[in-house]
Amino acid sequence: MSPLQRRILQACLYEGIAIAVVTPTLALAFSHPPGSAFVLAAVMSSIALVWNYVFNALFERWEARQTVRGRSPKRRLVHGLGFEGGLAIILMPVMAYWLDISLWAAFVADLGLLAFFFFYTVGFTWAFDRIFGLPASAR
Repeated sequence: MSPLQRRILQACLYEGIAIAVVTPTLALAFSHPPGSAFVLAAVMSSIALVWNYVFNALFERWEARQTVRGRSPKRRLVHGLGFEGGLAIILMPVMAYWLDISLWAAFVADLGLLAFFFFYTVGFTWAFDRIFGLPASAR
């Protein structure tokens, strides 16, 4: 599989699962109708999809220059922190606007999502690599 195909497949699978989990969570946590929560989840997912592609391209470019190959637990944690930290900064204003809350309240609300998504990102990437193999940058 080419690097482009791999990134697209990884991002689409990741975001599809994320929408399925986040929609009911947002609806319950913020007392929004499921339709509204779905649209917010889809908007956030669309933003995350672009960020996923960009971040993984940058991460793999960095990874290819490293002398130590493979994806150790430490490298996977760095990957998860970088992806989720960047996404949190990008999504806070979106959540604040959609939910009509302050940026601080959006940050606090985002902490719960970040906790879930940090572990989800690390676990998903590990499972994806086990099923589809490591990218060329990590071999």
